Amino acid sequence: MALSLPAIMRTTAARLSALYFLLFALCAVLLVFYMTSLSASMLTTQTKDTINDEILGLGRAYQNGGLPLLVRVVEGRSRQPGANLYLIADANGQILTGNVQSLEPGVIETEGWTTEPFSYQRFGEGELDRLRSGDQTAPQAGGGGAQSEGEKGHNAIALVLRLPNQMILLVGRDLGEPERFRAVIRRSLTLALGMMGLGGILIWFFVGRAALKRIDSVSDASRRIMGGDLSGRLPVTGAGDEFDRLSENLNSMLARIAMLNEGLKQVSDNIAHDLKTPLTRLRNRAEATLAGRHKTQDYRQALEGTITESDQLIKTFNAILMISRLEAGYSSEQTGPVDLAATVSDVVELYEPVAEEAGVTLEATAPAAFTINGNRELIGQALSNIVDNAIKYSTDAAETPKVRVALERAGSEIKLTVTDNGHGIPDNADRARATERFVRLEKSRSQPGSGLGLSLAKAIMTFHNGRLDLLPANPGLSVVMSFPLRETH
Repeated sequence: MALSLPAIMRTTAARLSALYFLLFALCAVLLVFYMTSLSASMLTTQTKDTINDEILGLGRAYQNGGLPLLVRVVEGRSRQPGANLYLIADANGQILTGNVQSLEPGVIETEGWTTEPFSYQRFGEGELDRLRSGDQTAPQAGGGGAQSEGEKGHNAIALVLRLPNQMILLVGRDLGEPERFRAVIRRSLTLALGMMGLGGILIWFFVGRAALKRIDSVSDASRRIMGGDLSGRLPVTGAGDEFDRLSENLNSMLARIAMLNEGLKQVSDNIAHDLKTPLTRLRNRAEATLAGRHKTQDYRQALEGTITESDQLIKTFNAILMISRLEAGYSSEQTGPVDLAATVSDVVELYEPVAEEAGVTLEATAPAAFTINGNRELIGQALSNIVDNAIKYSTDAAETPKVRVALERAGSEIKLTVTDNGHGIPDNADRARATERFVRLEKSRSQPGSGLGLSLAKAIMTFHNGRLDLLPANPGLSVVMSFPLRETH
């Protein structure tokens, strides 16, 4: 799959990134206009406040000394450098004094604040042009006309007042500094927006390509797995991000599926091999019964034997079905508080006659009541299978056969241990195989059974989030059922 821009845009992550970028760009543009207009408004307000202060000062001069003092103050302030504008004109608009040489037509015709910024020329800026054109007339405040190409215009706002003698007083302020400030703000925000936009696009593009590569690697691994390679796993980079977490969960699921498939294969093979013998024996018994003439008692015995063999087969299939349900996690068994001490007492009481008949001493040690969350019937069945095996395989002990059931707490676990003093399983590999389905070691083939007892116990422990361990007891074997300790409410 080519890592092109259209391919990236087809991904959900890229589309969401593009949407977020557009929203960010819209907000940034609105912010630029808002900040620009806000700064302009603030500067305009500040400019008007400055003009009002100037008007107040000139008003006091006019009240104290009349027109002569006002003219002297205006002339003095006009010579000072700054952005303020001063102009006194007669009733006809002819400039008498000030630092303004010409104004945009119509500015001083209306009294009050100018509605819009107007253009003007400071005193002396147009003198050279007039000398070149031969115009020696005095400048008019409202008749500057169109400025020549060489003249340099300015923009300003002003307050126009008409004095009692009909003379005109104009006090204004140049807008060059506010306009430059506003332009700087606009350029800065625009540049910042452009840099953030470019950075966002680059990050979005490269991150999108990286994400697409990760998705492609996951897709390739998925195709291999769907092709039959159940040993394949999704790639994990070690970054610890959401892709890694998803891959780790899916890998755990694949490992679980592979284990279940392997178990299913083993079940099929074991059924084909281990169940063939009892079915063949069942058929041969029926065939032998029908082969000759027998008494009614003989037929009855043959049918009873057939029923016994059939019951054993049904038990075997039920155990297989139970193991499969428990390992797949689809068991409908209900869980609740279980008193392990009471379960141990019931199982030991049930198997005491069996142990006594086999000449085995059966002991139980449960010093305290331990309650866990589980299924009483399943735990009882697992413990019964283990105790039954311990009784059967301790009869060949060198000393007095003995089976001991112990219940104790070890850290964060509750351990239920069944120990015998028989020959045990000395080989580690054989102990690992003993919990597999239909596995019967050489020393146990002389004993009755199907090889599913420990497999069912292991499946039950897995259902309870516990584990089943086979440990050497020297002599004998210890089977440990470890339950996680849970508080009951």
